[in-house]
Amino acid sequence: MKMRAITPMVLLVLFGQCGILASKVNKHKPWIETSYHGVITENMDTVMLDPPLVALDKDAPVPYAGEICAFKIHGQEAPFEAEVLNRTSGEGVLRARGPVDCEQQKEYTFIIQAYDCGASPSGANWKKSHKAVVHIQVDDVNEFSPVFREPQYHATVTEGKIYDSILQVEAWDQDCSPQYSQICNYEIVTQDTPFAIDRNGNIRNTERLSYDKQQRYKIMVTAYDCGQKRATESVPVHIDVKPVCKPGWQGWNKRVDYEPGTGSKQLFPKMHLETCDGPLSSVRAMVELQTSHIGKGCDRETYSEKSLQKLCGAASGSTDLLPAPSASTNWTASLLTDSGRDSDLIFRFDGRQAANIPEWVVPQNLTDQFTIATWMKHGPSPGLRAEKETLLCNSDKTEMNRHHYSLYVHNCRLVFLLRRDFIQLDSFRPAEFHWRLEQICDKEWHYYVINVEFPAVTLFVDGVTYEPYLVTDDWPIHPSEIDVQLTVGACWQGGEVTTPRFTQYFRGSLSGLTIRPGKIATQKVISCLQACKEGLDISSLESLGKGIKFHFNPAQSVLVMEADDLENINTAMTKVSYINSRQFPTPGLRKLHITTTVQCFGEDTCISIPDIKAVVMVLPPSEPRITIAGVERLVWPAAQLKSSVGVTLFKDIHIISTVTKTDTTLSIAQRPGILELMHNLDYCDVLVIGEELEPESESLEIHHSSLLGKHLDATNSTSGISIYGVDSMAHYEQAIRQVRYRNWKPGGLSERRFRLSCSELNGRYTSNEFNLEIGIVHSSETVEHVNHVAVQSQFMRPVHHPLVVHTVNSDHISGTPPAATVVIVMCITALVVIVVMGIYRIHTTHQEGSKEDEEGKKEPEMDWDDSNLNITVNPMESLEGAQIAVEVREEDEDDDELAGDLSSSESEDSDEEEETDIQSERVHGKLQWDPSTLPY
Repeated sequence: MKMRAITPMVLLVLFGQCGILASKVNKHKPWIETSYHGVITENMDTVMLDPPLVALDKDAPVPYAGEICAFKIHGQEAPFEAEVLNRTSGEGVLRARGPVDCEQQKEYTFIIQAYDCGASPSGANWKKSHKAVVHIQVDDVNEFSPVFREPQYHATVTEGKIYDSILQVEAWDQDCSPQYSQICNYEIVTQDTPFAIDRNGNIRNTERLSYDKQQRYKIMVTAYDCGQKRATESVPVHIDVKPVCKPGWQGWNKRVDYEPGTGSKQLFPKMHLETCDGPLSSVRAMVELQTSHIGKGCDRETYSEKSLQKLCGAASGSTDLLPAPSASTNWTASLLTDSGRDSDLIFRFDGRQAANIPEWVVPQNLTDQFTIATWMKHGPSPGLRAEKETLLCNSDKTEMNRHHYSLYVHNCRLVFLLRRDFIQLDSFRPAEFHWRLEQICDKEWHYYVINVEFPAVTLFVDGVTYEPYLVTDDWPIHPSEIDVQLTVGACWQGGEVTTPRFTQYFRGSLSGLTIRPGKIATQKVISCLQACKEGLDISSLESLGKGIKFHFNPAQSVLVMEADDLENINTAMTKVSYINSRQFPTPGLRKLHITTTVQCFGEDTCISIPDIKAVVMVLPPSEPRITIAGVERLVWPAAQLKSSVGVTLFKDIHIISTVTKTDTTLSIAQRPGILELMHNLDYCDVLVIGEELEPESESLEIHHSSLLGKHLDATNSTSGISIYGVDSMAHYEQAIRQVRYRNWKPGGLSERRFRLSCSELNGRYTSNEFNLEIGIVHSSETVEHVNHVAVQSQFMRPVHHPLVVHTVNSDHISGTPPAATVVIVMCITALVVIVVMGIYRIHTTHQEGSKEDEEGKKEPEMDWDDSNLNITVNPMESLEGAQIAVEVREEDEDDDELAGDLSSSESEDSDEEEETDIQSERVHGKLQWDPSTLPY
């Protein structure tokens, strides 16, 4: 039988009929419930669903079409999966893909659908059910223990009281369910304590506590959750018992030590105000630092008046009318000084002392602009009718009793008198300027500055401006040939009396009285000159917040703070600090006084707070030791002294300051010893030892350019030169090295001696006295030899005193060489003298035997002349540093080796080596030995 070929058309028809048949077989979708609710216990994987997961299909029992092949979950974030247990019955199960943690998520919601197996084993034409919502709740397991919120608790109670609740402790649990996350009970673990705790964590005392019996209790408390799981760690509770409440400040020390150089130090870091639970509306506290017994009212820089004005940028040209007594400023020698003021120069006037200012000191060029400044401490004048008390007075020296200008106190008023010279068209002019101020008679130090810009006169007191309350006019003074006398502490009455005398004596204290013609002081300079270097301070102002108000007085010795509640005032008081910005503050006590006012609602004052009296002890600073070191003897030819530049005196000078530090907490090997310290100097003096300089023939000079760029100035006289100003030791070194000595008529002068000394804080710390000796040589030949000593000859090097060597265990600093060094130097010197004398005698003997033969062979510059041979011993050397110079030239290897050994024993300056080369060439050109003539 023949098969017919199946055409494509036939195939299409067959497939279409099969599809129709399949669709008829799988006619229904699977069916599931519309929603499910399930529960899973954390850390388990099976979900208990209600109703159970079952899918039905109406196509059953048709194979595939009536069977359930899969459940699918929509939502990848759900950590669950569904599994078919029985394809025919449609039963399934829901499982977790991994551990489920209730603490991370308590509930899950997602969509699930059921899928049948289709119409054939291939699963073609499968159908899916509708979407059902599944909601699953995670059951908690009591896996966590309670934990307290604080690592420890503190409370304070007053003795004799029973409290319902002293404080509350609180614990928490990380479990997610109410049953296991809630704390159901607290328990005091410590036995036999007078305390109890309730289920809410409130601790109370079960009996009255006594401060005398026990001042502090420590109890341990634990907690239980509602699953009765106990806390793994108990918490300590500290309860302090305080005595019966007394309002006042607590937690402060009566003495606070202040270490110099430590900046701002808190005075009351643990201070708090106890008000005994009294209702208050505001608190006002005033802290006062009492420093009237320190210097001029507080710790200020104690430099000289000139140095301070230079430091503050004041105009130059001021005259100090009350300088420290000295040979050149002897008019203050008879005045009483206030001792024990830490180099702060204070003159005390008791109504019987006064001083005439020499005519050469008095400013002669007062114009319409000038300034008078002084520190003054003054109290009420004795007696019912007080007399005038004159600070400064310029009056006629003889014949008449006219006051040209004066400054005086009268009945606690400050009066400045200024009588101008008569001009033809002049009439009444302002002459007396009066100020009435509390400061004038309060027995405290104040800084007064009078700026005169005639006819206007302005007074500054502690940097604050005051205009005169009364100005009176007077006629100008007619010119005359009568000399005037300037006095301090009284007024000179030279005319209209039988015997000239002082009158109108001052009673009080003065310091830094100056007058500056032609310039007035600026506000900035005045503030700088009177500024205190110590005072009250507030550390970290930003931490005070907006609830506190505060203000300082100008000197920062009084601080007033106001707050609306206790927390703010307590925080503010812990920030109150003391600061002293001086490198070397004045040691001693500073008193502190705190007054407090508490205001209650509707009342002026309701609680009385006792005043507090405490002290700040400023410890003594480590005292510096200032040392000057360098070459102590120089030799110069007279010709060099006559030159226009003269000679440099202190070319290699060095100034250092050291301080001895000890720390008893360290071992002896670890303890620091002498440490170098950096600080300023305020003057260095170069004084002439012996007769003063002759102005017609010699001088000490320093060029102005040497002081440029530094806070330095200089004055000189026949007794020496003084460099002053507050500046670093390095700048002082640079300036001193430029001091030169000239003598254009040295004559028979053989030496000059000078003494250099320096100071910090106006003589509070002074250096050693460094003595320099200058030898002056007049003979030309001797100059060559002696200068060879100064420039270090080929065979001998000068023996200088060694510079000070600082070690950590040095007990003292000295510029004097040890005795052993002196002995070695003398031995070496004696040895060289013997060698040179031996060479000389050998040469002389040979010279006498062969003089005639050698005369024709020698070149002219090589001639030996016995008469010109000099072995010169420097007469300026002492036994402590003997130096002998002999100018010889010897090429013998042994002698050269000896010379090399001697040369290496001394360190040399590069400048001296250059000088040596020049001098050696000059001398060797005149005197050389022929080694071929010497017998060996």
